[in-house]
Amino acid sequence: MKFMLPMEKYFGKFELVHSFYGAMPTGVTVSETGRIFVCFPKWGDDVIFTVAEIVGDQLQPYPNLETNLANPANVAMSFISVQSVVADGRGTLWVLDTAAPNFSEPIKGGAKLVAVDLKTNTIRNVYTFTEEVILPTTYLNDVRFDFRVGKAGYAYITDSSSKGPGAIIVVDLETGNAFRRLSGTPPTSPDPYFLPKVEGKILMNRNKDGSISPFRLASDGIAISVDGKTLFFCPLTSRHLFSISTEALRDRTIPEKDLLSRVEYWGEKGASDGMITGAKGNVYAGDYENNSIRKIMPNGNMETIAHDPRLLWPDTLSIGPDQYLYIIVNQLHRQARFHYGKDLREKPYSLLRMNIDELPAPAF
Repeated sequence: MKFMLPMEKYFGKFELVHSFYGAMPTGVTVSETGRIFVCFPKWGDDVIFTVAEIVGDQLQPYPNLETNLANPANVAMSFISVQSVVADGRGTLWVLDTAAPNFSEPIKGGAKLVAVDLKTNTIRNVYTFTEEVILPTTYLNDVRFDFRVGKAGYAYITDSSSKGPGAIIVVDLETGNAFRRLSGTPPTSPDPYFLPKVEGKILMNRNKDGSISPFRLASDGIAISVDGKTLFFCPLTSRHLFSISTEALRDRTIPEKDLLSRVEYWGEKGASDGMITGAKGNVYAGDYENNSIRKIMPNGNMETIAHDPRLLWPDTLSIGPDQYLYIIVNQLHRQARFHYGKDLREKPYSLLRMNIDELPAPAF
């Protein structure tokens, strides 16, 4: 007599969009015309180009190979190590360059936000930052936009530092003026009591020499409400979701200690890397501990919409004009730095998508 034991239930319907057999991707974005862009930060893999467009089943350096070759003589106009790409829905691809290969100190003058015109495939604007904004420990992680405020709109960037203060960096896109907010405060900092567990094991920095230390990364995931009035954010090593008024973030007359009191706590949503907002006001977030995707509704209710063993570290999320949620899956937790120098990742990495019946939230 055979006995069938009950097994964990998996759900959510995914389609494979692209398989990556080279460097490990982190970011993905889908433009309003359906073009798909991805990025590959320089974390030790052989990265030939750090920004690419998926054309058919091929990766093409974007906007061209030359821009993707880090040029020490012109760090502002060449991509060094890109962590995030965001199409804004109105003809621009925004490229967030950490300028920090292998999580090094950012190359002086290299950390930047770059606007690329999708019609001409040329760089239109470059925003660099002062030393008060880009600290020696800064790691620019992800960015969201609102073009309904100010003359040219505002950008909100997470600093997900592993060694220094996390923060939200606010950028006035008219003047390029940028400043840090909530820098080093608990909502933008790693949860000191959190031990991430992935694939049944505790995730820690485990070095080649046998030394170990807690894995700690500050504010990472970021999403903006449909009306642009609320910014959602979360540290990478935390299960908590926070939000704050974007108006308060932009208002520099509000001192930091008062700003902190304006942060709202939404509860535990699971440990997330990427987050994105849909046009119906739902916030979508990965849960890398549970191979899952969560939907956080405007009333605060949360629902798991996908749970799949293939979701081995859901990284960046993007919503396309086809009402699909696009998800980079990159096995980040299997990198050598977590396993005493042994790389446990199995290629290919993947870009998956699932239908969510929701358009991306507009930023204009």
